[in-house]
Parts: sequence; C-alpha cells; structure tokens
Amino acid sequence: MSLGSDANAGSPAQTQKGVKNVVLVHGGFVDGSGWQKVYGVLKKDGYNVTIVQNPTTSLADDVAFTKRAIAAQDGPVVLVGHSYGGVVISEAGTDPKVQSLVYIAAFAPDQGESVQKLISNPPPGASVPPILPPQDGFLFLDREKFGASFAGDVPADEADFMAASQVPWGVEALGGEVTDPAWKSKPSWYLVATEDHMIPPPAQQMMAKRAGATVVEVPGSHAIYVSQPEAVAKIIQQAANGLH
Repeated sequence: MSLGSDANAGSPAQTQKGVKNVVLVHGGFVDGSGWQKVYGVLKKDGYNVTIVQNPTTSLADDVAFTKRAIAAQDGPVVLVGHSYGGVVISEAGTDPKVQSLVYIAAFAPDQGESVQKLISNPPPGASVPPILPPQDGFLFLDREKFGASFAGDVPADEADFMAASQVPWGVEALGGEVTDPAWKSKPSWYLVATEDHMIPPPAQQMMAKRAGATVVEVPGSHAIYVSQPEAVAKIIQQAANGLH
C-alpha cells in the first residue's frame, strides 16, 4: 500500500468517532520538537496531541516519561513512536489506556530484544549509520554525515540545525530490552520509510510483518516525520479510527 504526501484525510467529525488523544514519542539523537509539523496537522483535524520529551538515557526512564504522558490523557490513546521511540512504545504501550500503536520508521522489538540486538547483524549492503564512538556513555551521529543518513529529504538548513542540536543518546537506552511487547496485544500500524539510511527498509518491513501491523510505505528518509508530516499524520488518523 502506498501513501502520498498529500494524503491529509480526517476531519473533526471523523475524529469524534475514534480515539482523540495522540501521544508522540521521539527517537534517539533528536527531541520532541521534530514532531511540530505532525502536531499541527493533527491539531487542525481535531486531535488532542501530547509530545513526550523523553531523555533517551535509559529505556526505563523513557518508558516512565511516556507512561506519565499517557496517564494525563482523559481517555483512550494512540501511542506513536519514531525510530528508538518504537522501543519505548513497545514497552509502554501495554498501558490499559493505549488502544493502538503507530510505528514511524521505528524499531518494533520482540521480547528480550533491544536496539543493540536489532542492529547487530545488518542486511548485506545496508547503510551503516555514522554513529561515533561513545563519549561518557552517550552516542552522537557524525555531524557532517547527519543530513545524508538521517534527514536526506529535509531542507539542508533544517537538517543542519538537527545535526547541530543533537541530543546525546544513552548507550544504556540502546541496550534496553523489551519485556512484554505491546504489539502482541494491541493493533499496530507501521509506516515504512523506503529511503531510510538509518534503519534499513527490509528490517522495517520484517518488524512490521512480525507485529502484524497495517503497513504503508512512503518514499522518504528516516526523518520522514519532519519531511512528510501529512503522510505521518494520515497513518496516525487511520489508527485512531481503526482503519486497516
């Protein structure tokens, strides 16, 4: 199934029939501000949107931040994760308020899996993310290679800013293992970014299939939530309305 960048469906009338609360979880190297454009589309269409500023220091800390955001909602929640945020929602998504999960070019680990385990054996020919050696237990991407690897379809000045404002990603978070994957008990949707140079698209497709997710494929970089907010908002709306 393909999804164009102009796919901005969903209206306030439609959202009243489904889940109205959306919680967005960012991944490694970035913060929640990257969700701003997706937030704008969803707000315009009548959703109540909360953005988690998880510290990406450890999986336990990030899950705790996310669960606090879920607890603050007044009803059922669509829980959305980008990249490493997919690990966080897989662990936090068992919360009773969470009705569905949305993975945006994200890791969707099984029980006992972590980002470290999932990236340990990349497919032949896959792009290797330019992660620098750890410094005091934290990781950064090579600033000069950030744009090409993480944000290839984001305007150059915006990608440069993302590279310059990187959030240190804790090695402990990289090794955090999921205990009870929420996708085993909650319906899931997965947006595969087909031009991703951080998480190989075949790996995304494998994880989506394993999770039994409703899959859409969109040509875009790992930062597709920044470059194509309408497409990302569309799949979130599908999940909110239970559309497969």
